[in-house]
Amino acid sequence: MDDGNRKHAACAKAAEESGAPRACPQPTVYKAVLWAARVAVLAVFLMNVQCAVQFIVWPDAFAPAYELSGVAGNIAVQGLGVAFLMWNATYPPVIVDPAKHRTLFAVVLTQQTIGLIGESAILVSIPAGHDLLASSIARFVAFDGAGLVAMAAAFVVLSLFSKRMQAT
Repeated sequence: MDDGNRKHAACAKAAEESGAPRACPQPTVYKAVLWAARVAVLAVFLMNVQCAVQFIVWPDAFAPAYELSGVAGNIAVQGLGVAFLMWNATYPPVIVDPAKHRTLFAVVLTQQTIGLIGESAILVSIPAGHDLLASSIARFVAFDGAGLVAMAAAFVVLSLFSKRMQAT
């Protein structure tokens, strides 16, 4: 048991014995788990927001990859950018305190899963001869799949350590 864990255990025992609520310092390993969760969610958040901003500001650079053109194509891409921003509104509280906002963290994972399933379904439905479109959707599938794995792993480890912390 490292020094942080000893301090936490002693504090938790003193709080239990006195019956008074007490804020105990978090063990070093738990702090590392919290930071790993923050980094995983922050990385996905930053990539999503970067994509959203690019779609909103430069839609004409991305519309052709989705076989869209003209004003209607640009507006459609900008609309996707706005939807990405809306989707990411749930991330900041999780980044700030993933343990406190574990339920919202689960919502983020659900959103990511829905995106991955939907994008995958779209990808397999693209007929032959639309290689650029398929590769554009495949990039979303790859990114969302990797993001889901990273965030889900962080969520599981955080959940296990949170239960362990509550048991001490």
